[in-house]
Amino acid sequence: MGSVGDSYDNALMENFFSTLKTELVYRCAWQTRDEAENALFAYIDGWYDSQRIQKKLGWRSPDEFEASYHQRVPAGTR
Repeated sequence: MGSVGDSYDNALMENFFSTLKTELVYRCAWQTRDEAENALFAYIDGWYDSQRIQKKLGWRSPDEFEASYHQRVPAGTR
């Protein structure tokens, strides 16, 4: 996180943690710490970073956005 009083950096992390809690933590219960860690990893790496739609990407997932980019731009010009 940023320096003390840096509201922009803190707002970004607060938004992420709010989304994480709403979409995963409040909906599940785990019996062990390992189960919780695996669920968090699966959510962040398997869903949030790759499949969750995002407004800045035109309401597409990062995977869809990247696939459309590779279709538009020839391989030799990247």
